Amino acid sequence: MAYFNKVLVANRGEIARRIIRTCQQLNIETVAVYSEADAQAPFVSEATEAVCIGPAQAKKSYLDIEKIIQAAKETGADAIHPGYGFLSENAVFAGRCEQENIVFIGPSAKIMETMGSKLEAREQMKKAGVPVVPGSVGRLSSIEEALAVAEQLGYPLMLKASAGGGGIGMQLVHSREELQKAFDSTIQKAESFFNDGAVFLEKWISHPRHIEVQVAADRFGNIVHLFERECSVQRRNQKVVEESPSPFLDEALREQLLAAAVRGVKEIGYTNVGTMEFIFDEHKNFYFLEMNTRLQVEHPVTEEITGLDLVEWQLRIAAGEELPLQQHEIHKSGHAIECRLYAEDPNTFFPSPGHLTKLTLPQKEVRLDFGVQEGNDVTPFYDPMIGKIIVHGTSRDEAIKKMERALAQMDVQGLKTNLTLLENIMKNDEFISGDYTTQFLEKKKVQLER
Repeated sequence: MAYFNKVLVANRGEIARRIIRTCQQLNIETVAVYSEADAQAPFVSEATEAVCIGPAQAKKSYLDIEKIIQAAKETGADAIHPGYGFLSENAVFAGRCEQENIVFIGPSAKIMETMGSKLEAREQMKKAGVPVVPGSVGRLSSIEEALAVAEQLGYPLMLKASAGGGGIGMQLVHSREELQKAFDSTIQKAESFFNDGAVFLEKWISHPRHIEVQVAADRFGNIVHLFERECSVQRRNQKVVEESPSPFLDEALREQLLAAAVRGVKEIGYTNVGTMEFIFDEHKNFYFLEMNTRLQVEHPVTEEITGLDLVEWQLRIAAGEELPLQQHEIHKSGHAIECRLYAEDPNTFFPSPGHLTKLTLPQKEVRLDFGVQEGNDVTPFYDPMIGKIIVHGTSRDEAIKKMERALAQMDVQGLKTNLTLLENIMKNDEFISGDYTTQFLEKKKVQLER
């Protein structure tokens, strides 16, 4: 089956450039949509054509479904790639694409809606025999119900918004008093951010590891995993460093995890590329956390260990083709690490937008997925990630050394960044040992930033 003639990229920055790059290799024309704030951004000029869709505010541009649909129709795009963030997991957007006979490069709106609800996703995984974190059944209708459930489960607990994501709508509670205080405010936050006030309780997993599995599935029932990614180096529940394979897993546990992820994907009838996220406790028990029904920021580490192009896979699946490879044909080689370079204050992790007066990057032994170039602005309107540095080595030790060399060659001026933090992580004994949890940055923060 032929690929698409023209793909509109409903995103910006490094992921827009990434999608455009693969489309160019496949001789597919591309349409960039951009806000007024991004008029000079590299992705705009790299696409075959570009359409301005509004002012800087995301809700008036990158989150405006009708403007993006209109741009696709006006330019004759036969497919839309949503990237990650913005509308990438918006079932309404996927549904509008279906209505307009524009192919949405991702799962169906129905599956996206199902997995977008943490409560519904938990129930689906239970059916598939995938472990889920012990918690409440269904949405909590009142504080009285929440207190009764909490008494049964035992504190500490995590109060979560069913539609939440990115760390928003989550509150750790250690007692009745804390739950009473957090209940109404969490519901209000969930309604404000996600237009869905459903909340539930889960047992708090102390000293957790965050490990996810890359999956892919076509319309013919073929499902494969592309191994796992370790994502436990985080700040504010946002990932900073990712690697694959995970140093935490032995082969037996890895096989259990990968098999569970495939079972979950099969249960929901998923199609396209996606990620099953899991949390591990200190006893190496794992539980389903959520599913991301899109391409992940950290997909390059999977590409580096498998030699595959996940954007190409997305395009092929969306075009109605079978998976390019069967499970026994997919192999991993070596070790890959990705570091996210952010324009942020390394002491507070608050965004630090500004003008990139200098951006010197390494030229050898490294893959660079950057959304900006020297002379560009990192605006205050969007995620402050400047770019991603990815390395591959024959071993984890070699990959760490390559990343050290790459980071040492970088010079970023004009704004605050987390570059020194990334360098210190690579030199940290706990990270080097592979024995770290999601509390690593919080626990090691002072030491890392000296």
